[in-house]
Amino acid sequence: MRKLVLISLLAGAGAGCGKAKDARSEDVEAAPAALVKLTVDELDRQLASHACQAVDANGTETRRRMGVIPGAVLLTDADSIDKLPPDKAKGLVFYCANEACSASHHAARKAIAAGYTNVRILPDGIAGWVKAGKRTASI
Repeated sequence: MRKLVLISLLAGAGAGCGKAKDARSEDVEAAPAALVKLTVDELDRQLASHACQAVDANGTETRRRMGVIPGAVLLTDADSIDKLPPDKAKGLVFYCANEACSASHHAARKAIAAGYTNVRILPDGIAGWVKAGKRTASI
């Protein structure tokens, strides 16, 4: 019974991503698992100093409900990294809904596979950003 409850909770947690499809594919998931993580405050400081670019891997519903980090690149989905800056050395910090969502991890790995060299993630996602009282933009 505990196992069933845990599975149900984990399945529901992914719904915060706002993605209509499973954002995983074997080629990207086989990439090295270690992604550099930033806290909300670290990202806020780096954005203020223009040291990086935030990249939103959320779906439209999550963006409408929670907002976006101002100035973030808005991916159409975690597989579409075509909107990333052409400079592959540019600092990129991917985020999605929250710690239970993996869309940011997937998109970050896609960027690494495409040759981006300064890729990090914000595990707390937009939910952590909002909880910390940081400014958001509406879409």
